[in-house]
Order: sequence, then structure tokens, then C-alpha cells
Amino acid sequence: MNEIVEFEILSNYHIWLKFQDGYEKVVNIKPLIGKGFTKELLEDNNFNKVIIESGGGLEWYNGYDICPNFLREMPEEKKHVA
Repeated sequence: MNEIVEFEILSNYHIWLKFQDGYEKVVNIKPLIGKGFTKELLEDNNFNKVIIESGGGLEWYNGYDICPNFLREMPEEKKHVA
């Protein structure tokens, strides 16, 4: 099982992730938000209210979460500029 141990919010809904095995990547979360109860996460101050939940994934204040295995498999944003 993958677990996130560190993260940093970058610009444009990108997040740098570090997994328990030392693997690091930048992912773009924007394609995963914007509809239903995730629409409010398009506001920066809401998007920034994210933590690492007990299962090692990301979780926002409104209960939206993303599994660490899914995040590990997402395409990496190689050309992102912070």
C-alpha cells in the first residue's frame, strides 16, 4: 500500500507528493475537482485545506479524499513550474 508522508501545494491545483518509499512526483488535481461538492475546492483558500488522512491519502475539509494508490498511478506533471 502506498502512503503519502509529505506534500506541498503548488500553483494551479498541482501538489508535490512524497510517498513512504521516497518516491516523489507532482500531480494535477484540477481534473478531479469542480463538480458537485468538489466545486468549492476550486477556490484557493478551500483547496489549501488539505491534510494527509490516516490511510495515507489526501483529504480536504469537506470530506473529499483521494486514495494514495490512485495518486501514485496518476500521470506526473513533469513540466510544472511552482
